[in-house]
Formats: sequence, structure tokens, C-alpha cells
Amino acid sequence: MSNKYHGIIFAYSEAPELGDLTRERTVASLPFCGRYRLIDFALSSLRNANVTDVGVIMARDYQSLLDHIGSGKDWDMSRRSGGLRMLPPFGLPHSHTGIYSGTIEALNAVAAYIRDIPQENVILMLGSLLANIDLSAAIAKHEAGDAEITAICAEGPTVGLNHHYFTDENGYVKEIHLYRGDSGSGLKSLEGYIIRKDVLLRMMDECASRNQYAFHRDGIAHFLELGHKMDVYIHTGYVCAIRNTAQYYIASMDMLDAEKRHQIFPADRPVRTKIHEEVSSYFGEHAVAKNSLVADNCIIEGELENCIVFSGCRVGADTKLKNCIIMRGVTIGEHAELSYIISDKYAKFSDRTRLFGSPKLPTVVPKKSEI
Repeated sequence: MSNKYHGIIFAYSEAPELGDLTRERTVASLPFCGRYRLIDFALSSLRNANVTDVGVIMARDYQSLLDHIGSGKDWDMSRRSGGLRMLPPFGLPHSHTGIYSGTIEALNAVAAYIRDIPQENVILMLGSLLANIDLSAAIAKHEAGDAEITAICAEGPTVGLNHHYFTDENGYVKEIHLYRGDSGSGLKSLEGYIIRKDVLLRMMDECASRNQYAFHRDGIAHFLELGHKMDVYIHTGYVCAIRNTAQYYIASMDMLDAEKRHQIFPADRPVRTKIHEEVSSYFGEHAVAKNSLVADNCIIEGELENCIVFSGCRVGADTKLKNCIIMRGVTIGEHAELSYIISDKYAKFSDRTRLFGSPKLPTVVPKKSEI
């Protein structure tokens, strides 16, 4: 079954509202939950469905992404034939700014790669979506029907999703409502699709001939107007499309909830990531950790409450951290107090630093800052 499917991950998305968190990286390479990057969830969903031929579409600021993914070995996608392929914007003119105008433009930039795909079907996924999708079930749903496209959707309350699908009495999509936000009726699009390769290429060519760039507004909407069939697969687990700092903070804090964490990290669909061989973390005699996640190779001598701490961090004695996200290699001195802080990698906080954000607007400390 899986040898008929090829994965395409969109890892080029711009998210200005993430500010300093994506100043030097794409959203897809944003660190998450102590040891992962957001793209790990799309890569792992594909690998868990035995889809090992995958192309990752990039645009700019992708050095962090390349460092993390490497050859794809950690996802078992390092193959002599096929496997993982990183796709820079080699199909764009030299005058291009490096920002795609839409998904169709991104696909047409790698059109030569897509035309050479040997598989009959393509699975399109966002590299910035936080969700552990059962693609084996989605593929089974697609193969059981006669639709040319199957859209991966969610129902009920969600965070950060825009497009809504409405289905007929047979379960096929009858219309799409664009840019509806998180609320409202209908099925929320996860912007993941299982689509026949020939249908995708036809959509790309037709949009290019009309100078259109938007996958949903121009491609999918026109596909439905012509009366073609689109099925839906409904993902029932946790999902969050991270496009701003508040959404990133909420999603991170949600992982302190055991039930939500289980939905993202189920035992039968493991999330793979780049492996770092590191020693265990050390907790001092007076250290306290309440409802917190702490990665390896940390030295914790202060107090943590509702915190996520990445590997290689140092928290000094008599320091109190509450509701914070502390990324890899951060050093926090003694007698400090931080609350509602997102600290990027390798920042340094001196002794007796006091810094406070708020639940709705956590304070972001840029990478390698010294405070």
C-alpha cells in the first residue's frame, strides 16, 4: 500500500507573528516540547504509515532545518534510492524574494521533482502543524472510496486553522469556506491531502496558466466547481496550527496535560526526532520540579513549576521558574525569577534577574541573548 504514496512536506511557511522565534529559522524547525521540532510530526506521521519517499519544500532560512533533518536517518528515510529529499527553491527566477506567494507557486517551483515521482499518489502535509495523524487510516479511507482527493480535517474546537469544508449526505465535500478562523461550523482543514499525482499536476498547470498561486482559493475551489469528488478523513486527536507566539505557548503548555500529551505522543505512532546522545539530568538537593518536562543533560538546582526545559540547560540555586519554556543550552543564574518567559537557545540570564510576561503575551528572549 505505502509504495503507491509519496510525501510532500511544506516547510517554507512564513509566520511574522512568531517574531524572534523564527528570525533565523522556519516555522517547521521551531523547537517543541523539550527535544522535538515541529516538522518531526509530519515526518513521523509519514514514516508510521510506511511512506519513506518524501520531499521537503523549503524557501529560505532553512539552515536550521537542514541541520536537524540531515540525511533523514533518524526517520529511516536515508535510502540509496528514494528516501528523503530536501527541495530548495531551484525553480524560481533569480529576482525572486524567496517567499512563495502561495502553495501552488511552491509546488510549481519543484514541478520537475513532482513529475519524476514514481508513485501514483502524493500526500501533502504542513511542516508547521502540531498533530500526530494516523495516515494509515487516512490512506485506507482514500482507497475505499472513488474520490481523486481526500482532505485531512478535524472537527470541534481547534487552534490556528482557517479553511472549513462542508460535506453532502454521502460524505463528499460540496463546498469550501476560506479563511473562516478557528470558530464556525464545518470541518477544519488541516491542509493535508491525499491526491492523485496526475490530478495534482493538472491543478498546478491550470493555476500556472492563469497566474494563480493559492492552493485552496484557486486550486481546490476550482476543482470543486467542476464537480470532481473530494472525500474527507477526520483526525480526532490534538491539533494546533502554530502561526503566532500565543499559539506556540498554548500548544507547549498543553503538553503538560497528560491526556493531550498522549494524543500527540501515542505509543503506537511514535514521534521520531534527531537523536542527541546525552547524559541524564541532575537535580540538586533543594531542587523542585512541579508539573514540568525536563530533557537530558540539565542541571537543576532551583524550582520549576509548569515549565518545559530543553536539554543542556542550567538553573541556578534559589532560582524560580514558573510557566516558562526554556530552550536548549540556556543558562540561568542564582536567585533569579522568571515567569511566562520563552527563552530561545543559548540565552544567558545573570544572577538575580527578574523577568515577567503574561499568559496572553509571554515574553520572548531571542537566541544567544545576555540579560
